[in-house]
Amino acid sequence: MPDSPEKPQEVRTPGDPASGSANASTGAPPDDSLGDSSRDPKAQDTKAQPSDGADEAGAGADLRARLIAAALPHVPFDGWTEKTRRFATQDAGIEPGLARFEFPRGGLDLLIAFHNTRDKALAGRIAAMDLEGLRFRDKVAVAIDTRLDLVATEKDAVRRGAALFALPPYAAEGARALWHTADTIWNVLGDTSDDYNWYSKRATLSAIYSSVLLYWLGDDEPGFPRTRDFTRRRIDDLMRFEKAKAKLRANPFAQAVLSGPRKLLAHVRPPVDLPPRDLPGWQKD
Repeated sequence: MPDSPEKPQEVRTPGDPASGSANASTGAPPDDSLGDSSRDPKAQDTKAQPSDGADEAGAGADLRARLIAAALPHVPFDGWTEKTRRFATQDAGIEPGLARFEFPRGGLDLLIAFHNTRDKALAGRIAAMDLEGLRFRDKVAVAIDTRLDLVATEKDAVRRGAALFALPPYAAEGARALWHTADTIWNVLGDTSDDYNWYSKRATLSAIYSSVLLYWLGDDEPGFPRTRDFTRRRIDDLMRFEKAKAKLRANPFAQAVLSGPRKLLAHVRPPVDLPPRDLPGWQKD
């Protein structure tokens, strides 16, 4: 059988759109995708896609900050309510749909975002302080003082927030907000607990901060010196409790009685960091 005549070899330039057809059977990308993508606007857009998430997160944080700032003048009169969110949306010139996306529960989500932004500001301010040489109890006292100083000009907003969190439907959110503040303080002060002490430290500090906050709401003296004294008395009470615990642990009889519970508690660990929630109503710190 005579050999079939050889087909002339096609020669195509990189710019020829048909040059990628030879790769169709192998699934390889067309030849022009392997060239200089800087000449292709679509390729440039594809390269820019990984930063879109960061840009959206920054835009969301900016939008939330604008809404919170616009809401604060209305909170003393209307509280942390849906009405306040509508007024803030109008004042900030934000699309109502975007405001509902960021704060689907209205005033409640506004309040939580306000609280968490002040906690974030607290972490930054404490990290910039020189607290070397202070006892740990004094560092905690300074952190609480600083947290209250951050909202000294927003006392009415804090008061309305405390009133909302005191209502039974929102008590869990209020407890979560207190825990967030306590967790922020312990983290910025360098707490490295990896057992049940992680929980006990935050629980006791939440109790101290909640009592200090209520005292502060009734303290109208400039500089809040009575509140600062109250804070240190509460921390001293906690230190006395810790000393009693240390004596109990040193008691041989108490050691025998508590050996079983302590073995169980040894398995308790702090929660792992959860992946960021990107659903409406969840705001990253």
